[in-house]
Amino acid sequence: MASVVRIQDAVVRRGTSLLLDRVSLDVGEGQRWVVMGPNGAGKSTLLLLAAGRLFPTSGVVVILDEELGAVDLSELRPRIGWASSATAVDIPASESVLDVVMTGAWSVTGRWREHYEDADRSRATLLLAEWGMGPLAGRTFGTLSEGERKRALVARSLMADPELLLLDEPGAGLDLGGREDLVQRMGRLAADASAPALVLVTHHVEEIPPGFTHALLLRSGSVVTAGEIGDVMTDEHLSAAFGLPLMVRGEAGRWHARLRT
Repeated sequence: MASVVRIQDAVVRRGTSLLLDRVSLDVGEGQRWVVMGPNGAGKSTLLLLAAGRLFPTSGVVVILDEELGAVDLSELRPRIGWASSATAVDIPASESVLDVVMTGAWSVTGRWREHYEDADRSRATLLLAEWGMGPLAGRTFGTLSEGERKRALVARSLMADPELLLLDEPGAGLDLGGREDLVQRMGRLAADASAPALVLVTHHVEEIPPGFTHALLLRSGSVVTAGEIGDVMTDEHLSAAFGLPLMVRGEAGRWHARLRT
């Protein structure tokens, strides 16, 4: 199976802080990965490497057959779908929801001098409908609820028909209903054979959609374990990652964890 992302022995240092310590990840075509770990484990840093938005201090990062440091990032990034709460900060509050999604075709935030065809508007409209945002296309981004913003950003990440989709904590800050709606929609995406390879970062096993195939657990910048999701999501591995005695159970494609008593 061809690799979509290959990260080998990546080290990321910032000053005296070691954010990632010889971390490796190999995402194949059609795979759906979840990356989990406690706060400060290095999850978002790893996703930034996979997105080509951060260079490792040492190690190798190959994305879509292009090695970081030897590729024009302006050409690579449109091939990568990216949804993060950090993106929302850069989007003008006055931007229409339709334009928020449409500008994802150029991997920019805010309309500027890009040229869009009717086909671009049609695709953005279709994506908004698929993510339950169709009636809000004419609203401004600043008027959306947290859950609506998250769905708009996921729709935006798919605008360029990417070969790789990276989602950084899309369920953060959502209430129960918003989380379950998002998980259900991501589950449908994961089940779509034509969908790109997908990497999801989350803190909570309950936010893992059905259909995810692989998992990687991080703690303090190092890999605890990685592999097929059924082999990774065990009491022993989750407890080691989070530093607590945990019990984890899978049922009907969903996962649940609680403290072992």
